[in-house]
Amino acid sequence: MPGRPITDQQHRYYMTLRATHPQKTAAAMAGFSSSTGHRAEKDPRLPSERHRARRHGGGKPDPLAGLWEEEIVPLLSAAPGLKPITVLEELQRRHPERDLMAARRTLERRMRLWRAEHGAEREVIFRQTHEPGRQGMSDFFDARKLGVTIAGAPLEHLIYHFALVYSGWEHAEVVLGGESFAALSSGMQNAFWQLGGVPKEHRTDSLAAAFANIEPDAREDLRARYSTLCGDYGTQPTRNNRGIAHENGSIESRHGHFGTRLDQALQLRGSRDFATLPDYRAFVAHTVGQHNARHRDALRIEAPHLLPLPPRRSCDHDEATVHVTSSSGFSLRKVFYTVPSRLIGHSLKARIFDDRIELLLAGRHIETLPRGRAPKGGRGARTHVINYRHVIHSLRKKPGALADLVYRDQLFPRSEYRRCWDALEAAMPRPDACRLMVGLLWLAHDQACEADLATALTGLLDAGAVPNLKELQDRFVRPKAAPEDVPVDIPPTAAYDTLLAAREMAA
Repeated sequence: MPGRPITDQQHRYYMTLRATHPQKTAAAMAGFSSSTGHRAEKDPRLPSERHRARRHGGGKPDPLAGLWEEEIVPLLSAAPGLKPITVLEELQRRHPERDLMAARRTLERRMRLWRAEHGAEREVIFRQTHEPGRQGMSDFFDARKLGVTIAGAPLEHLIYHFALVYSGWEHAEVVLGGESFAALSSGMQNAFWQLGGVPKEHRTDSLAAAFANIEPDAREDLRARYSTLCGDYGTQPTRNNRGIAHENGSIESRHGHFGTRLDQALQLRGSRDFATLPDYRAFVAHTVGQHNARHRDALRIEAPHLLPLPPRRSCDHDEATVHVTSSSGFSLRKVFYTVPSRLIGHSLKARIFDDRIELLLAGRHIETLPRGRAPKGGRGARTHVINYRHVIHSLRKKPGALADLVYRDQLFPRSEYRRCWDALEAAMPRPDACRLMVGLLWLAHDQACEADLATALTGLLDAGAVPNLKELQDRFVRPKAAPEDVPVDIPPTAAYDTLLAAREMAA
């Protein structure tokens, strides 16, 4: 074929045919032109032998002449890890009179061949045969590159990812914090209970991120808790060596595929913005469900080999004891949370999940709060998770405290209320603005009209008007229903005598 070198086999075949056929016929039968046959007869060496003897570049002078054996090979022998660009820069420094940068590709090719013949032994990856029901894998991956936003705000999150190695069945869920034991435990158990069974072996990475930045004693406690968790489900915990990602390759490769599927689904959706976090969680679950539907047949094969589930779930959270201060709140991991003021002075047990904190008093669940995250940077920085309903009763008695309240900006339940405060502060003295703002918050709480009141405030502010508390109270306060008259029929006294007589007869 024109432009394609002939092979040694073609050359031998041509020479054999040439003994009994004309040159043109023998060349056609061998699959090349008669001119190529003429050159083959003129130089009877095999094409591979002629190629090795040919000068570099098919006739061009060797750009590394006098350097390869004399200088480059000794450099590679002394330091096999040198990169081609490093070697080239060193040669250019030694020989400034020569333009060696154009020889980079030649040097890269020769160094690659030299390492294949003289280099050190490389690590070998051993492909494994996977048995049904034997192994499941867990890991986290950073999903910020997906560009997902919640109500316009960027969502910094990870995704916990579980997969059965044999069937490819997967489970994934959004993690708002970092890699933690709580996130691993919750995701792992959710996967097992959704699957309806447990693999014989559960493999993770080294768990270094989940146990980072904690005291050695606490780290050992978490490792013990993880071993206990796996023991509760009867699965064998295994880990790949730290920094050796390909040992967890069955899940690592699926990260890329799952991330691509999510990205493609987001493109089909036409928007990466979601109204609420639950909407995004449902979207992720739907994407995983579509993938699992394609692996239904393989899962039917693997399901009988899975271990049965235990009678109940194991612990999937961290625990801490918090004390409610006179500020009607407590601090936990650099986050201040408010609670109902009736809990002031009590010590509560906090169950810390990835997305929420459950509070217990004397073993009874009394409150669930959204989980806050400590701010990045700043040793004194603090996050506030505030529910205005917890403190509005006391704030109503001392409205002036609103002006310089530490968590004032977080107190407002919606952006409309924050906008209203800015307008009031600019339009009237601060004491009056505080009383009016606290009155609006009390109205929203007392009449359960937070959303409707926010809409009304937006309309007033857009029109350039200052809210009038009395008018808004007349609009949103529900009239109390008048007590109904309950008719009471009083029986005559003789009726009791009849009852007594009937009782005596029965006795």
